[in-house]
Amino acid sequence: MHSPPPPDVVLLSVDRLTRAPLRAQLIEDGFEVIATDAWPAMRQHLRPGTRPVLVIIDLHDLPEPLQILNDVGVLMRPERIIVLMALGSVAIDAFERRGYVIVHRPASIGSIVETARAVRARASASRRERQ
Repeated sequence: MHSPPPPDVVLLSVDRLTRAPLRAQLIEDGFEVIATDAWPAMRQHLRPGTRPVLVIIDLHDLPEPLQILNDVGVLMRPERIIVLMALGSVAIDAFERRGYVIVHRPASIGSIVETARAVRARASASRRERQ
């Protein structure tokens, strides 16, 4: 049985008012996107062979953000993890040092999508270099 290819992006955001327009703009820009509001649902898409090119994690109102950031760092390369910072959510310095891509709020949907494009381009370039 042939399984569908993994999406380009898996987006985790509890806030529908962020998740829906960000997902729509990513799709408009040619990304295949799966969006969810819960870590267990996101984790389902991070198995070997089904991992996306990148993940976007919105920390706004996210329960247990440090645990989720630690867990996703085991499943994905840190340079393919985009973290949308929420004011006062967590001390992010350690994750920035590990290579996570940090987007500080306030940030426009356009700037987040631009960051996703840059991460995708770097991932594509590194794949080509390994081949």
